[in-house]
Parts: sequence; structure tokens; C-alpha cells
Amino acid sequence: MGHASSSSLFISRAEHIPTVDDTPQHSDPDRFRPHAARELGGMFDQVSGRYDLLNRIMTLGQDHAWREAMWRGVPESAHAVLDLCTGSGVSLPGLRRPGRLVIGADVSLGMLERAAERQGRSGWAPRLVGADGFALPLRDHSLDAVTIAFGIRNLRPLADALAELTRVLRPGGTLVVLEATAPAPGPFAPFHRFYLERLVPLAGRMSADATAYAYLSRSIFEFGAGPEFEAGLAAAGFEVTVRRRFMLGATRLWIARRLAATGQKMAHPSALPLQDARAHEQDGVSRPSLPGARSSEWRVWAGVQFLLSAAITVALGQGLAAFGKSAPDLPLPGWQRPAAWLLIVGGLVFFAVRSLLLLLRFLSRTPRA
Repeated sequence: MGHASSSSLFISRAEHIPTVDDTPQHSDPDRFRPHAARELGGMFDQVSGRYDLLNRIMTLGQDHAWREAMWRGVPESAHAVLDLCTGSGVSLPGLRRPGRLVIGADVSLGMLERAAERQGRSGWAPRLVGADGFALPLRDHSLDAVTIAFGIRNLRPLADALAELTRVLRPGGTLVVLEATAPAPGPFAPFHRFYLERLVPLAGRMSADATAYAYLSRSIFEFGAGPEFEAGLAAAGFEVTVRRRFMLGATRLWIARRLAATGQKMAHPSALPLQDARAHEQDGVSRPSLPGARSSEWRVWAGVQFLLSAAITVALGQGLAAFGKSAPDLPLPGWQRPAAWLLIVGGLVFFAVRSLLLLLRFLSRTPRA
């Protein structure tokens, strides 16, 4: 595909996307029904004000680094890229390239208004579209890549959503998905479950609609730990080429290639080498890189993150000691005292392990993207 003009990609779809004013409050079960664009659009309209702030808090400030890994999964040769479930447009700047058409689509007009404000201040104007993820106003095979950050689990049924992405992606096109996942079996599972069941809904009380964060927790459990999603990708005609885990598996990244259907030809085969999310070679194909700049940037990032994580570890250790001395005198109900112990000890263990891993990365000479 050569340079794509926006007018050549879009088709006319006269669909109404609800706003806060014309969307009634919906119960949680309504949000889980198939093709619940109206319910989910209204929910995200309600929480758009503090959504990015709470997302940053709940990911411990790591969401930007994860999005950077998602951006690197998009081939540099991609001329037309869609960021589906774009929300307030946080993922859009990292997709910007000379000559590239970047489209942000979301069912929430409240979120899109914030995206327009954000990009307007930067002096850059990606194409923003209010659209249902199951009926995108885009022509068949018109996109080179699609990114979705923390949104694919909201598209039910998953098979229908992936079928629509298969339609708009050209054969050989790239799908990059970043998503929060349910606890996988392992020693970290109890802490992950406690975080999703207790802490996420608690943080949601800071938003305009606390039920939205109860929905968030339930939707993550419904989405699963990853194998279910990969099975859906395979059934829809995608081949997973890269898998990555963040925060001990609480968040995962997939890079997949849309395979050609029977009788279809792959478009531009010479332009299809996937930009791997890791620096080393996985399939014997040499990929261009800038080792000096990447290594320097990577070491700075790892060093800064190590210092922050180590500081939090020390603070949690001091807090644990102080809590141990004062716990008997605190007027806490029976269940809150062990919960507090679990939270502090779990946080201490998590950040201690994270500090060690970051230190090892900083001392390593081989950067990881």
C-alpha cells in the first residue's frame, strides 16, 4: 500500500454513538452483553475525566513504558494505522511518523473530546472517529496496522471483533494488542487476584462512576489469562509472532500478523518484516536497529526505574516495621488487619523482586525492547 489518503479509506456509516446526555445509567450486566456499544460508550463518557490518572495509578506508572513496547510492534513501513478503543488518545503520539495516516477510533465521544484537546495542544491532528468496533467505517483491507491498548476485552463477542479487524487489515497487516489479563496459575496469582478484586474497585471510588471499575475488574477475569485470546486470534486468521509479559503477567502484549485467506496474495511482501518487540533475532531474519542509541536509552530507563522501585521498597519496609509496632493499637475491624498485612507484605515483595530484575537489566549489556 502506498500513501493512504483519509478519504480513500473511509466509507459512509450513519450510526449514532451515544453521549453522556442521551445515555441512561446502565447496570453492570448490561455492559457485558454482546455489542454493548451504547452501554460502554456511556460508561466511558462518565469516567473520562480521571480515567488516565487512575490508569497511571493502577499500573504503578508503568503504562507508558508498555505503550512504548506496543508502538515498537508497528512496522515502520505502515502507512495507515488505526488505534482502536483509543480513549483519550494517549497511544496516538507514539504512532506518529512522517507520511503516516493515524486514525483514533472510540465508541465514547467524551473520550474523543479529550483526545482532540490533547492532540490540539500538541499541534498535531490525527483523524479521530466515533465508531463501533464491530462496524468500522473503513474499507476492506485498507489498514497496514491496528493497535489496541486495554480495549479488546470490551469487545464482545471477541470473534466478531476480530472478524472486523480481519476485514479492515490487509493480508500481512499487523495487529498489536496490549491488555490486562486475569491471574495465571503461580505464586503471584493470590496477589494479582487481591489487586483485581479489592484494590481496583477501591480506586474506582475516585471516579465519577465507581461501578465502571467494578466492571473493569470483572471484564479482566472474563478475558482470561491469555490462552483464550490466542485461540481467538488463530481462529480469526492471525499468527502470533511476539508475546510479552509485564508486571509478572498482569499485563500482556501480543503482536500478530494477519494471514492471507485462501486465494489471497500477501500485499507488499518485501515491506512486511515485523518489527520485533525484542532486540534479538527470533526467526533468523536480520532486522535493522540502532544499537548504540537503543542501548543508551534502555539503560537510562532501567536505571531510573530501579531507583524509583528501590525507594518504594525501602519505604514499604519502613512502613511494614511501623505498622507492626502500631497494629495492635489501631481501631481496625478483624478482616482489615490481615488485609493490611497482606497488602504491605505483598507490595514489599513485589517491589523488591522488581528492583532486582531492573538492576539485572541495567547491568546487562543486551537491551530488551
